[in-house]
Amino acid sequence: MPAGEGVYTLRQDLRLPDVAPGEAPRFVITGEISCIYKRHGRTRKVHNLILLPSLEAADELSARLEAIGNIHSDGRPILGLDSRDLLELTLDTCPDAEFIPAHIWTPHFALFGAFSGFDTMEECFGDLTGHIHAVETGLSSDPPMNWRVSALDGLTLVSHSDAHSPSKLGREADLLDTGLTYPELVRAIRTGEGFQGTVEFFPEEGKYHLDGHRNCGVCLTPAETAALGGVCPVCGKKLTIGVEHRVEALADRPAGFRPEGAKPFESLAPLPEVIAASTGVSAAGKNTQALYEQMLHALGPEFSILREVPVEDIAHTAGPCVAEGIRRLRAGQVERRAGFDGEYGVISLLTPGEIARFSGQISLFGLDLPVRKSKPRRELQHVLAPEAAPAAPQPEALNPPQLEAVTSTAPVTAVTAGPGTGKTRTLVARIAWLVEERGVRPGEITAVTFTNQAAAEMRARLEQRLGGKRAVAAMTIGTFHAICLKLLGDVRLISPGEALTIAEQVLRESGRKGGGKTLLQAVSRVKNGVSPEDTGLDAELYDAYQARLRDLGALDFDDLLTEGLKRDVTGLRCFRHVLVDEFQDINDIQYQLVRSWSRSGELFVIGDPDQSIYGFRGADCRCFQRLQEEHPGVKEIHLTENYRSAPAILDTALAVIGHNPGGGRILTPHCPAGPAVRLVQAADSFSEAVFIAKEIGRMTGGVDMLEAQALGHERTVRAFSDIAVLCRTHRQLELVEKCLRHDDIPCLVTGREDFLDDPAVRGALGFLRSLVVPADNAALESALRLLWNCPADLIQKAQTLCQKMGTLDSAALQEAVRGHGILENWLDRAEVWLPLVQTETPRKLVEQWEEQYGTSPALERLRNTAVFHEDFDSLWDALVLGQEADLRRASGKHWASGAVRLMTLHGAKGLEFPAVFLAGLSAGAMPLESPGRPADAEEERRLFFVGLTRAREELILTAAPEFSPFLRELPEPVVRETTGRRRVAEQLRLF
Repeated sequence: MPAGEGVYTLRQDLRLPDVAPGEAPRFVITGEISCIYKRHGRTRKVHNLILLPSLEAADELSARLEAIGNIHSDGRPILGLDSRDLLELTLDTCPDAEFIPAHIWTPHFALFGAFSGFDTMEECFGDLTGHIHAVETGLSSDPPMNWRVSALDGLTLVSHSDAHSPSKLGREADLLDTGLTYPELVRAIRTGEGFQGTVEFFPEEGKYHLDGHRNCGVCLTPAETAALGGVCPVCGKKLTIGVEHRVEALADRPAGFRPEGAKPFESLAPLPEVIAASTGVSAAGKNTQALYEQMLHALGPEFSILREVPVEDIAHTAGPCVAEGIRRLRAGQVERRAGFDGEYGVISLLTPGEIARFSGQISLFGLDLPVRKSKPRRELQHVLAPEAAPAAPQPEALNPPQLEAVTSTAPVTAVTAGPGTGKTRTLVARIAWLVEERGVRPGEITAVTFTNQAAAEMRARLEQRLGGKRAVAAMTIGTFHAICLKLLGDVRLISPGEALTIAEQVLRESGRKGGGKTLLQAVSRVKNGVSPEDTGLDAELYDAYQARLRDLGALDFDDLLTEGLKRDVTGLRCFRHVLVDEFQDINDIQYQLVRSWSRSGELFVIGDPDQSIYGFRGADCRCFQRLQEEHPGVKEIHLTENYRSAPAILDTALAVIGHNPGGGRILTPHCPAGPAVRLVQAADSFSEAVFIAKEIGRMTGGVDMLEAQALGHERTVRAFSDIAVLCRTHRQLELVEKCLRHDDIPCLVTGREDFLDDPAVRGALGFLRSLVVPADNAALESALRLLWNCPADLIQKAQTLCQKMGTLDSAALQEAVRGHGILENWLDRAEVWLPLVQTETPRKLVEQWEEQYGTSPALERLRNTAVFHEDFDSLWDALVLGQEADLRRASGKHWASGAVRLMTLHGAKGLEFPAVFLAGLSAGAMPLESPGRPADAEEERRLFFVGLTRAREELILTAAPEFSPFLRELPEPVVRETTGRRRVAEQLRLF
């Protein structure tokens, strides 16, 4: 309940019975956020404290943070969000909020942390650094340590305690001389007025004061660590660097320096620890707790006892030992044994002999006092540090085969480029060479990619190489479908959802059984060059589907290629130089397009037959051979130097692909050695998904301090965005996604998913599209049929009216539909949503749609896909023209930053990650067995090869429970493991 401006207290019914209203503790609203993200090529883990002026402000900030990640974690929410962006979002939500970097020196999770922090405040917060007014010193540092860093001079040094248990409250505190309101508290923090100083833990008591290895019993000063090269003298692994070492590294002043105007501080210890250090008994023992309660009852609050109560009064209540201990504490006469690597330090106030002398040989409780032995430090052994692995070579110049490809003047050049051999780099360098060295005009160049994402990346690289967007603007860079759409001009293209509506209608009107999706797949294969006989497609159904498209005046996705092939490109300057990426994946019609476009110019193709994975779309890995047969003088170049994968990963991939025709392949590694490739067999799919989630938690160093310190530093700490989980199908990814969400690990799903086929999703998208383009008959039909179950005659009437009037907000249209209830409802809804679709973001549109008409898992996934687009047109274009790798969905959130990527093996084509899980490698899934269609073992092995070579440094294979036959082809060095137990099904009982 409110107890002042921005200050609260517990309701009367929640207080202890003997607490009077005026004595009840008061508090302000605070929260601590753990930010784990990638910045400047390193994983950053920073904890930040946020103070808020009201519960209402907390609710609003919580709502915005909930759109990003799980803020319901016990104690400390975890977000994959940059600290600078969290600060901006906080201030945007509540300008009166106070944002304080927490325990800034903690090694694992702090602004200046040795393992995951920054060297300067500006490096972390950038342009918003001026909004930071204070920093927490943390348990392992005190003000004198922070005074050595001049960059902190303008900031208030505050001290707070993590409130993980009531006994820990107040072990560090701020001393204030202000009114008890939030504005006065914040003013003291920001200006120092009324801020009287702090109560500090002895920094040596903190868990990370000195360097060392807890498991090895090694505790070292910074100088000792430097002498050992940062390596543990017992185990030879990297030491945990403590706060004193880190302060020494960033300090620009000598020890003992005190800035002008520095606030005073006191060093105290919790009273139970003082009792223990003064009497030689355990701080957690019953006798200590009994004396502690007795002192509170007789002498007052703990802070008063430690700071103010006369020593004589303490002696009268607690005895001479405790009284002398508190006197020494106040005077700073404390013996300290420093903490290290997650182990708290220990303070000593009286020696065993002094305890015996002060107590007259008798303990406070009438028992002989134990003589406490100091914990011995392990004798240091000088062990040579392991030799550091050399950094992966990053050649600035092209290697000879790459240079030969880039500078080829042959009419037709065919480059086979294995994974990681610099394919994209070579292609970009080729285009730049054409412009810079041969004087080719940018408008004479066409580069064909397989995804819009690849096209955007190529354009960005060329802009950087050639000096900006203007130099690249005239080039034609895009997918086959995008280039054909550009050639065809103003054509109406239906979305996959609309195509499904048409297919379902064709089946319904023909009285045929089967699903619309199956029909569409067969139609697509025919349009991409597969014979109708091979697809089993009924000619009548194909003709009926095409007739419906003609009636709508529209094309589907595959029609772009067939119609584009009919386009006469003779004389078009853009095809003077044609370059084709991923050449191994083109099908027959795409091959014909390449031949047509390059008829009067030069052709440059690059790809890898061992990565041909689209046979189900008609692709043929023999396309290189076909090109050689048609162009006997083709110049062939082979790239075999691999700059991506560690040797163990490459050896594994080559062992597998060597079982395809052609025998052993050659790829020479140029990366340093990494961890061994691992093969993990799980008891079932659930155990497999749990293992992946837990392993990702370990890879990222643990999502909390306890886990981080337990893991140590023998392995690389990765950012979430460094990791990908790849499966054969999206369905296999669903359980992995659930387990990652359960463990608060942010993830991002890539690829076209089944939720886009959901009638509610198709209806909503069709309706919104019809508002933007009323003449889009297919969109309008999807909306009316799926949302209102509208009969065909009324659909046709609405389509005719929209074609004629061209707008949905005319009085004439409203008059024309009067008396037709469904169409009146449609127009009423259109009137409400027309202004929204023009102004709101796609995510907001879907969110409001769910609020008004109800939600579903499919609509939720649409919302989490829509977040990656600025306007509805962008979302629509992605759904219509996007390939597998072009569609992204945040997992259960509106937005995700620094997330683990989940995708199918097809969707991962062309991508790479430092760490990769290949999951679901079980019999029946790899190779994928489909009813009525036998698996193409060679293509499935190529797909497996693609997955293996997405990994740069670390590769983990998982299967449950029965291994894929491909796993028998792995080389001997792969490490075999098992995880989990098979769950036994039990009869569910009501009681």
